[in-house]
Amino acid sequence: MPKPAGDAKLLIQSLTKAYAATPTNLKIIDLYVVFAVATALVQVVYMGIVGSFPFNSFLSGVLSCIGTAVLGVCLRIQVNKDNKEFKDLPPERAFADFVLCNLVLHLVTMNFLG
Repeated sequence: MPKPAGDAKLLIQSLTKAYAATPTNLKIIDLYVVFAVATALVQVVYMGIVGSFPFNSFLSGVLSCIGTAVLGVCLRIQVNKDNKEFKDLPPERAFADFVLCNLVLHLVTMNFLG
């Protein structure tokens, strides 16, 4: 019977090896998504420590970060060359959609700040 620690090590090594072949533009989008999620987590921890007096501000900040991360994941899916579903969509169009949706998202969250 194989050891669970050995299986986990093999899994991490294979994931690292597969991710090394990922194009640089997708890695940059991944970093952007990780940063947006980390910012949301920092806001949640801060709210837990300090309190949530202006609750609308907390909600709009967290939802803005999570919404941005979701839009980043959508951009990554559309820009990925291995994805056959969006093969006819140029990357410039995907980025324009991303910017427009981010603009609408942030206008809504600014309106919700109260």
